[in-house]
Parts: sequence; structure tokens; C-alpha cells
Amino acid sequence: MGLRGFILKRVINSFIILLLVILANYAIFMLMPGDPTDFLMAAWSKESPEARKEHERILKEMWGLNDPPLVQFFKYLRNLLTWNFGVEIAGRRPIGQVMVTKVQYTVLVLGLSTIISIVIGVILGIAVIQRRGSVVDSVAVIGSLIVGSLPTFWLGLIFLWVFCGTLKWFPGARAFPAEWAIVGYPKPYTANLGFSSNTMQVGLTLDLRQTLELVGGYASHLFLPLLTLTVFSFGGWLLLTRATMLEAITEDYIVTARAKGLDERTVLYKHAFKNASLPIITSAALAFGFVLSGAIITETVFSYPGIGGWIWEAISYRDYPVLMAVFYVISLCVIVANIIADLLYGVVDPRIKYG
Repeated sequence: MGLRGFILKRVINSFIILLLVILANYAIFMLMPGDPTDFLMAAWSKESPEARKEHERILKEMWGLNDPPLVQFFKYLRNLLTWNFGVEIAGRRPIGQVMVTKVQYTVLVLGLSTIISIVIGVILGIAVIQRRGSVVDSVAVIGSLIVGSLPTFWLGLIFLWVFCGTLKWFPGARAFPAEWAIVGYPKPYTANLGFSSNTMQVGLTLDLRQTLELVGGYASHLFLPLLTLTVFSFGGWLLLTRATMLEAITEDYIVTARAKGLDERTVLYKHAFKNASLPIITSAALAFGFVLSGAIITETVFSYPGIGGWIWEAISYRDYPVLMAVFYVISLCVIVANIIADLLYGVVDPRIKYG
């Protein structure tokens, strides 16, 4: 079938899966007890029953909740496929615009922590394999299990207490200094427009001090949530790498490589790890696919304005349009990540054929 046929087949299968996910997403929220009007009706709790019923009727008519379920589903399907997510029930802001803002913060903290934890975990996992059965190996395994079992909110609170409360090295909340919301963000560059000989000239002037202030402000607020997620996650990658490497080093080709006189580093990194990396690629693809799901607990502890905190607010307010939009985007990212992982298999292991 070849690579093109494989990609086409995976895209078609993924589209079918996406439609099933959309159907499940719709059914879950539609079958839940109550509806979004319950939250807003609390604001009119002191009004007469007739006035409350009129408000409820207007809201349901405005949101199309009186339409038949099949009509509601096709409207929902059309809106999702055209990326028209509507507006928040509580905040009345366009969901798409809010999501773009939240995604930037979530990708920054969760994407960076995923990359760092994978790199650290894989390197340490290969390192302990060279000392398998030793005290170092035992400490690494036990330590990874313990750290990975700790609640993220507990880790976050400990880091807040140490680095924010005691040492006062880093701020403990928000994604940037609070005064920026009042005085404005630092401007790392200024644009200069000029005209000469009937031509327009555009120039940029870089302000190093403003640039350092901007980067430092974001980095200082990013450090603690990034540290929390990295410490919580890297142990799992260490254990996964160790397990796959333990299986790989018992294969015949590793014995042959050692018999040829290759040094242990070459055997482990060039031969064993290359074949042991397929499960790591799969797990990494899923991890990156779920980056947009956010880290609800960590973002809540550090008041970080990402997707996770937004999901928690939407759950609290029964903001179904937000939840349905976020779950749809997360599902789409996971599906795309799986396609990329399938393509990477053939790059890492040429024995895998597309077809």
C-alpha cells in the first residue's frame, strides 16, 4: 500500500473515530441531570415562579435546548467541525478566543514539563541500566515510585512553602507579575516607520532591558508549576525506559554487538535504545496529545491561567459548551498525536512496513 496509502487509511480511520468521540461527547453531557440554565436560574431565586419560568424559557430558546435531540446534535456537529464553539455560559466570552489564550499558557508549562521529564527520565533510565542490580538502580526505582505516587497538589504546596514562602525566590501565583495588568506589559521592541523616495521603510528597535524583564517575569512565574509537573512525571519515564531496555538487552543482536567488541555506551544507545524506543514513542505521543487537557490541580494550586483551571471553572458553573469544546480539541490532539507516532515507528525501526 505504501506510505501515502497508509496515511490516507489512518486519516479516514481517525475521522471515523473523531465522529464517534463527538457522538459520545454529546451524549455524555446531554444525558447528565439538569442543564446549564440551573446555574443561571439561581440568580433569579428571589423572583416569582412565573418570572423564573419566563427566564428559563428564554434561555432554553436562546440556546436551542427546546429543539429535538437529533436537531441539537447536528447543530453541535456542524459547529464543532467549523470550529464555532459559541460563547461561555457564565462569562459570555467567545470560547474560541478564550481557548487560544488559555492554550498558550498550558502548552508553555505542560509542554515544557513533558519534554524535560521525558529527556531526564530516558537519560536516567538508560544510566541505571548500566548499573542494574546495584544500589543506584534500587534507589532510582524506589525513588521514582515514591515521587510518582505523591499527589501533585502536595508537591506544589511543598514547593510553594520552600521557594515562595521561606526562601522568597519565586512568586507563587499567576503567569506574570500582577502590576503588568495595570501598567502594561514590557515592550521588547518598537516599530519604526519611515518614508523615502515613495517607499515605506519598517524598522524594529530591540530593547534588551524590556526583553529581559518580559522573559524574567514569565519565567519566574513559570518555574514552580514547571518544577512540580516535571518532578511528578520524570519517574514514570525512567521506569518505562528501564523496563524496555531490560527487555532489549537480552536480545541476540545485543549479545552479537558485545561479541564484536563494541563499547557498552554504543551498545546501549545505538542498538538497544533504538529498538526499545517504540513504547516510549507511543507514551510520548499520548503525553503530548493530552497536553491541552491541562493540569487542573497544579494550575489551581498556582492560580495559573491555563486550560486546566478553565475546565475546573466550567465544571463548577456547568458550562457545558466550554467542556464539550475542550474535550473535542483534546480528542483531536490525541488522534493526531497517534498518527504521528505511527509514522515515527517506521523511521525508528525500518523493519516496520506501512501496509
